[in-house]
Amino acid sequence: MPLRGLLLDLEGVLYEGGRTIAGAAKAVRALRGDGLILRFLTNTTTRSRRAIVAHLVDIGIDAVAGQVFSPAVAARTYLAAHGMGRLFLACPDALREGFADFEIVDEDPQAVILGDLYRGFDWDLLNTVFQKLAAGARLVALHKNRYTRREAEGLSLDLGPFVAALEYAAEQEAVIVGKPSPIFFEMALRDMDLRAVETVMVGDDIDADIGGARDVGIRTVQVRTGKFRARDEARTDIRPDHRIGTIRDLPVLAAGF
Repeated sequence: MPLRGLLLDLEGVLYEGGRTIAGAAKAVRALRGDGLILRFLTNTTTRSRRAIVAHLVDIGIDAVAGQVFSPAVAARTYLAAHGMGRLFLACPDALREGFADFEIVDEDPQAVILGDLYRGFDWDLLNTVFQKLAAGARLVALHKNRYTRREAEGLSLDLGPFVAALEYAAEQEAVIVGKPSPIFFEMALRDMDLRAVETVMVGDDIDADIGGARDVGIRTVQVRTGKFRARDEARTDIRPDHRIGTIRDLPVLAAGF
């Protein structure tokens, strides 16, 4: 099946720790020039869609809001489809604008939106969220990544360990709307109006990017930047269709799909 669309991860693929990966902007221009439909996929829960677009433009990559698919975008779609309008937000303030169409409450929410609060996770917050879940609210986690790469600390705890703790305490399985959830990738495909067999996911995270995409039948390419580790090559449970050095190698590979 001919390649028609690309899903491109951001952190670790186009930039890393604030530094643009060499050749990223040129590669994206070349891929667009080949007529491919692009979506920029990210699991970030610390920046708004508007801020993500601004950053891409700053590093020379043309993008508009409709081309950025994030967990907050997926969460809005999920919540609307399930009639959940009253929300408690346990996520960075930057994401609040993305939930402007919902009623944000402190008491009796239908759902708790959990994002990466980094150093903001403490006992008081986690206990408050637990109490709302115990009272019947649904836990909607923007992703469940085990770790991330932060500029100051390198590899660090991400949102996933806190999601797991709340699931255990509240005896409730969270709705995961970010990578590697099938919900996330299926929504992205619908947004592009493409089928999985017409699409390729390009990412650095063997679990969230590669494993998640493969679970819904999307072909995959792992870059050896960002979260890539040498031990990924020895994994037998998850294997990408291809590996490349960096994003700048993608146009040549994509031409052969």
